[in-house]
Amino acid sequence: MRRKRRRIRSAAATGLVVAAVGLAGLLGGCTDDDEGGGGGGGGGTGSGSDRDGEVSPFTGLETGEGPEPVLAIKIDNAGPARPQTGLGDADIVYVEPVEGGLSRFLAVYSGELPEEIGPVRSGRESDLELLEQFGDPAFAYSGINSKLQGLYDETAADGEVSLVPPSVAGDAYERHGDRPAPYNLYADPDALLDTAPDASDAADIGFRFGDAPGRGGEAAREYEVSYPAASFSFAWSAGDERWQVSLDGEETDAEPATVIVQDVTVRESEFHDVQGVFSPYTETVGEGTATVLRDGRAYPAEWSRPSEDDGTEFTTPGGDPLRFAPGPVWVVFQGR
Repeated sequence: MRRKRRRIRSAAATGLVVAAVGLAGLLGGCTDDDEGGGGGGGGGTGSGSDRDGEVSPFTGLETGEGPEPVLAIKIDNAGPARPQTGLGDADIVYVEPVEGGLSRFLAVYSGELPEEIGPVRSGRESDLELLEQFGDPAFAYSGINSKLQGLYDETAADGEVSLVPPSVAGDAYERHGDRPAPYNLYADPDALLDTAPDASDAADIGFRFGDAPGRGGEAAREYEVSYPAASFSFAWSAGDERWQVSLDGEETDAEPATVIVQDVTVRESEFHDVQGVFSPYTETVGEGTATVLRDGRAYPAEWSRPSEDDGTEFTTPGGDPLRFAPGPVWVVFQGR
């Protein structure tokens, strides 16, 4: 088995619509006073800081050990798939639109891993673009559109991703008898990484952690994002210094320190199923606007990712780095 490191948490342990509850509007002006240092989410800086010791580039938290391999897993978010297992343990969770106005998660782990993760579901074309910034991560999914197989194989052959679906890592997967298929496939993350010995270690993907901007933004005790057939609510807990996540009104154990609502282009993929239904393609390369939730406030932001190989940088409207609160990060893609 691959060794694990202990994750040190903070002291407190298209047609898409967004609505902010308790927001009168976002102020355009943010200060440049957002230098590195302990932020309101738990006192640590991330990539690019002068803090001593090993710090995760994904969470800004001290790890105690060196970087560990990256594992990405596609997790279902349909009603029968809940509650998910291991979702709250992810370092980063990307929320993606899929067919029928529904959503799925691409959860990223590096370090200490839960015993089990799932339900695991199928991959999409845009997952490859999103994952390329991680180097050569291990990518677990239950299957793909047969027309996509060639693109997935080509991407893997180019060393841009290590594919670990059941056809490659069958012993790492198990179906549970208490749920109907396809909502009952779960994976052992350690076993998945054993199947991908060359998976890249965690490295800088553009995230910066530290103090919040000294001014700008608005109080946001609760923030909601809605897809045509899915909704996400983030309620700020001052005691835990985390956002409590609810999915279609159902509470979860996920508690990110920072939530990013990223405005992106969502278009039709080139691939469709046998019924002619095209999958949404979420474009994560380019630039645009975003809203960054941290410390019970919502800050206007801008994002930039020049190419597939690059990470995504988030800045204030004035161009200064917009730092995240140390801890897990959720990124919700919203069509613009």
